[in-house]
Amino acid sequence: MADRGPNAGRVAYQSLAAFYDDFTAGYQAGTWTGRLEALAAAHDIPGRRLLDVGCGTGKSFLPMLERGWEVVGCDVSPAMLEIAREKVDDNVPLHVADVRELPTFGEFDLVWALNDTLNYLMSEAELQAALIGMRKNLGPGGKLLFDLNTLRTMREMFSADMVREVGGRKMSWTGRAPSDVGPGSTNEAHFEVAGDPSASHVHRERHFPEAAVQEAIEQAGLKFLEVWGDYEGEQDQPLDEGRHQKAIYIAGASGTPEESPNPQGTSSNPA
Repeated sequence: MADRGPNAGRVAYQSLAAFYDDFTAGYQAGTWTGRLEALAAAHDIPGRRLLDVGCGTGKSFLPMLERGWEVVGCDVSPAMLEIAREKVDDNVPLHVADVRELPTFGEFDLVWALNDTLNYLMSEAELQAALIGMRKNLGPGGKLLFDLNTLRTMREMFSADMVREVGGRKMSWTGRAPSDVGPGSTNEAHFEVAGDPSASHVHRERHFPEAAVQEAIEQAGLKFLEVWGDYEGEQDQPLDEGRHQKAIYIAGASGTPEESPNPQGTSSNPA
């Protein structure tokens, strides 16, 4: 039976870890992160210290290391982090951490959570808790950037069936949602690897409408700066939930964050 409890995200990525890099082999990390870096830099990032929240196997921070950034990474899945460590040895501090209860790792010029990390949160309270934790890791003048899957992506990705074969392994993603899910919906897909029952697991993501995200940003003691829409790696404005595949939010510190909501009984994630 699929885990749908408060640690569902961790369970999913523990199971996916050994297959993640193969399943996402087409991910253009260098180009994607370069464009996000430019969007954030337009808001005067003071330095080159990055906290990568939900860093997974390191795909989102490896290009930043090559560009001269000092990186710290964290993820809810120890198995994902072990793969990341194999790529960077001890050159990048990597920590197991739940985004809903994020420790303070230092003061960073850029804190980001990419690749739908925050879609694995199951409520606005969880989203706010995550944003508060990230805000507490911002140094003076630091900026926060995160992406969320749009309604279009929820409708397409969680109603679709995808099969990929890499290195003799057949990996399948089976969407369980209808193609007309609405704003704020929670959607599931099943992942499996042929011949490996231990790899079978369920992914659950929630859609967060733009108004709810902006409210969570403000309640977390952050200042909303702007939102971009992304379609096939190109960013433009305004955000169109029916056309864009991702929403990219940028915020900065403003005021004092409220106490983090109690995350007990809620869901986690993140890859």
